[in-house]
Amino acid sequence: MFRQTKKTVSARPTPNPDLQIPVQHLASMKAKMELHYYSQRNQSHRAALAAAFLLLFPLFFPNLFHPLGRASPSLFSEWISPKPMHSILLNSALHRITTLEDKGKIWSPLPNQGWKPCVKPTREELAPRKSQGYIQVFLDGGLNQQKMGICDAVAVARILNATLVIPHFEVNAVWKDSSSFAEIFDVDHFIDVLSDDISIVKELPIEYSWSTREYYATGIRNTRIKTAPTHASASWYLENVLPALQSYGIAAIAPFSHRLSFSDLPIEIQHLRCKVNFKALTFVRGIIELGETIVNRLRYPYNGNEIEGTENLPQDEKRKLEGGKFVALHLRFDKDMAAHSACEFGGGKAEKLALAKYRRVIWQGRVPNSQFTDEELRYQGRCPLTPEEIGLLLAALGFDNSTRVYLAIHEVYGGEERISTLRNLFPLLEDKKGLTSSVERAGIAGKASLSAAVDYYVSMHSDIFISASPGNMHNALVGHRTYLNMKTIRPNMVLLGQLFLNRSMEWAEFYQGVVDGHKNRQGQIRIRKEKQSIYTYPAPDCMCLHHST
Repeated sequence: MFRQTKKTVSARPTPNPDLQIPVQHLASMKAKMELHYYSQRNQSHRAALAAAFLLLFPLFFPNLFHPLGRASPSLFSEWISPKPMHSILLNSALHRITTLEDKGKIWSPLPNQGWKPCVKPTREELAPRKSQGYIQVFLDGGLNQQKMGICDAVAVARILNATLVIPHFEVNAVWKDSSSFAEIFDVDHFIDVLSDDISIVKELPIEYSWSTREYYATGIRNTRIKTAPTHASASWYLENVLPALQSYGIAAIAPFSHRLSFSDLPIEIQHLRCKVNFKALTFVRGIIELGETIVNRLRYPYNGNEIEGTENLPQDEKRKLEGGKFVALHLRFDKDMAAHSACEFGGGKAEKLALAKYRRVIWQGRVPNSQFTDEELRYQGRCPLTPEEIGLLLAALGFDNSTRVYLAIHEVYGGEERISTLRNLFPLLEDKKGLTSSVERAGIAGKASLSAAVDYYVSMHSDIFISASPGNMHNALVGHRTYLNMKTIRPNMVLLGQLFLNRSMEWAEFYQGVVDGHKNRQGQIRIRKEKQSIYTYPAPDCMCLHHST
């Protein structure tokens, strides 16, 4: 018989009520785990996308990362704010007390120096004769370089007895400005004032309409003269340009900037240059009106209204009744100038590297100043004054913090942060944008030469003019204001460079050095020497002594 065995069945363990998890909670935990998984995956995706974006962003917006803009720094490569370079002097200047004596000296107008404007009339025997042909010139550079080129073009046309075509302005390589002669200067006035000296036409007759900038850009042309040396003599033009005029009836000279000598020219030609510069070249109505608006708002800062009853008075008489005075400061501190100087300006390593890269790209590194150290350049006075340094100079000269300063600028390298120290010293710092609306500036928007023309007009109507560095604008205004006996301060760059090298100098020593070094640099007549520019030194060619006839 088989023995019947009892099958034992293992009993199911009894759940511990303390460890038991409700079904709903298990589902919630599962959902959270899935959410965490997807969240982690999304974060990884976002990180990958962000990394890709950072890698690709410079490709889509290269200008933000490459400091190649000719006027201002890039957004990311030079983002470190420049630090004050002269903290001891700056702190003292901010707490300075300007005496009434100092203010009286600096604001006093120039005394009569015995010279007066003198543009002699054209002698009858020098009146235009039958024209030899048409002269075209193509002018590059900024406003004031073009202005000098126009004066020289009139002189060359007179030397050759040719008819001048209103000069063509090249597109400005720095500011990409395509402003024309007629947009800046009053063409009809120009032609009328010079009608006794040369023949001028607004455009070529139809038979010469082929003679254009584009025509000369596409090949070698017999009518183009491109070998004019810098400061060429009158005889060079007679020997090299006159034959082309006689053969073809037209000659186009390009390049033409600085292509006429200041020496060994007939006195009548020098007088003619003066006549063009100071009489024939006047701005168009739009520039004059905007400039006058700015001048009025600088002189009447509270309401912009003129004194009642002075509307019809001459400008000189108005000024006697007006209390508001202002200084015009030409602050050329764009990236071109900063880089080309090869100096350092307080922006640290980032700025130094960015300017070095800019020099390599724009000039292939061929910048003469690069062979010197910053200290050597400053000792020689070859570094442009920064906004901080020009502010310290103005403070030492006797201008207090109530001085209204008009800033004649296009752009400043480093922007508002660079200007901030100057603004701290002179809170009443103004420029076109702050004094006019965008509607009022619409006519000059995007036009650097028109903007410069407005600055020129305002600077010519200021009580005192000063420039932070030498250049064409500085030279043109120094010459024009000398011609009219107006106070103009010329910074002593060598002295200032050496003073600023001493970083431990106290205010009293700096103040005395500045005052002593600028006593004879405030508009005193300087007689032009041989080879010097007639446009910077108008005496004696454009001026006469009072006892002269």
